[in-house]
Amino acid sequence: MYTQERTAMSNLVVGGPVAVNSYDNAIVAALIENRPVMLVHAFNGGFLRPAELTASSHDKGVKLATALDPVKEEQGHLWYITPAGFFGQRPLYFIESAAGQVTPKPAGAGAADAGRGDDGVPKPQRRRITVHQDAPKGTGDTVQVGLPDKVGDLWRGKNGAPEDTQLWVVTVTPWGGITFVPITHPDAILGFKDHAVAADSEVRLTYNWGGDFTGTVINTFYPRLPNEWSVPYHHVFT
Repeated sequence: MYTQERTAMSNLVVGGPVAVNSYDNAIVAALIENRPVMLVHAFNGGFLRPAELTASSHDKGVKLATALDPVKEEQGHLWYITPAGFFGQRPLYFIESAAGQVTPKPAGAGAADAGRGDDGVPKPQRRRITVHQDAPKGTGDTVQVGLPDKVGDLWRGKNGAPEDTQLWVVTVTPWGGITFVPITHPDAILGFKDHAVAADSEVRLTYNWGGDFTGTVINTFYPRLPNEWSVPYHHVFT
């Protein structure tokens, strides 16, 4: 059933009180190894993708798709869950799209470098899921996928740090999925407009009726490595 190699890590605790089973390599790969994953919805097996895949798009949202993109190389089905500091003892993350990422140009003489990975290569610029300041009260678009300095004014942090609205608490649920709670709206959770999870449902912030960071089943996502798409897993495809 599992297509990935077993890991040596056991009971690896990530993001909260629930231990990650060492055999669920998709969660380990997403949160520890920072590998891109598909975020598959617990209810109907659809996956998250940006509404627009091009690197120049910063004012569009996210939707739930039920069919893979014809051109998989566009990577609209893949996301990085990138470490971004801590909230108390809870790790925080960015949710970054693999579609439309750009390798930054080399810094000029005397200019600050944008940062490099462990291999010395400049870190790619990836568009992140960004939350509207007034979500989830408003009924309009509450999320955009864009770079911190490119998203609309109301999708930037109130405290002077543009990335405030892009920080998420990622919690592993007891049933093996993950939920996303925005740090700016701790009583909300990543969900869907009108609570619908049909094809092309628009992603919204919705009130977290679960009352804690674990959230509810209907707003749970299963990280799946790309080669696991056709593997039945728990109740995702039933």
